[in-house]
Amino acid sequence: MSEREIPRGLIQALRYAGRITVLTGSGISAESGVPTFREARSGLWARYDPQQLATAEAFERDPHLVSEWYEWRRRLVSEAEPNPGHRALAELEGRVPVFTLITQNVDGLHRRAGSENVIELHGNILRSRCSWEGETVEPEEGGAVPPVCPNCGAPLRPDVVWFGEMLPAGAFEAASEAARECEVFLSVGTSSLVYPAAALPYEALESGATLVEVNPSETPLTGNADHVLRGPAGEVLPELLRKAFSPTSR
Repeated sequence: MSEREIPRGLIQALRYAGRITVLTGSGISAESGVPTFREARSGLWARYDPQQLATAEAFERDPHLVSEWYEWRRRLVSEAEPNPGHRALAELEGRVPVFTLITQNVDGLHRRAGSENVIELHGNILRSRCSWEGETVEPEEGGAVPPVCPNCGAPLRPDVVWFGEMLPAGAFEAASEAARECEVFLSVGTSSLVYPAAALPYEALESGATLVEVNPSETPLTGNADHVLRGPAGEVLPELLRKAFSPTSR
């Protein structure tokens, strides 16, 4: 992607924005080698439907199977590294007075890249919580599968949002507020199909924000965006930051 493809209006909007909100989806994680949710079914897990494993009912029915699947996914996530797209967003946070990063991803790569004000809409696969009490708990190393809560003995489950469950308390409310109050909203690597997250760009648009989509392919959001930047986040975002904040581009 060449610099000529980045509109000057977008450069100016980024450079002088006091509030920027970003929503990221599985596309940015895929660039780090993290399989998307529906791709997480290779080898032993090829015969399982992820949508049938990621439910409270599946965990209640076979907690060992569900826990094994998540342990496999955790290993994949642990081996992945933040890519230039993650790092560019962390850098952008340091350049903006008010910056909020909302992610649908559960891999924790944004925080590992240095982002601080992160709203994890779907939780974090590297954390565990008690299936009874709901509290985040650190499981013991080398214990049972699934591990058990040291407080009450209940099975520990991944601290992620399963099908049919509500988002973490206050998470969507905080995300919605950040969307409504920002001046620039970036939708990065998301299909714009999964609600309620997919509603956030429209909230920003209705509030007068400049809406930017960064994605290799067209999505339902494309026609509503003020600016569409085609390509992987790991290429587009560093280029966008260089153009917006390089002293030579002023």
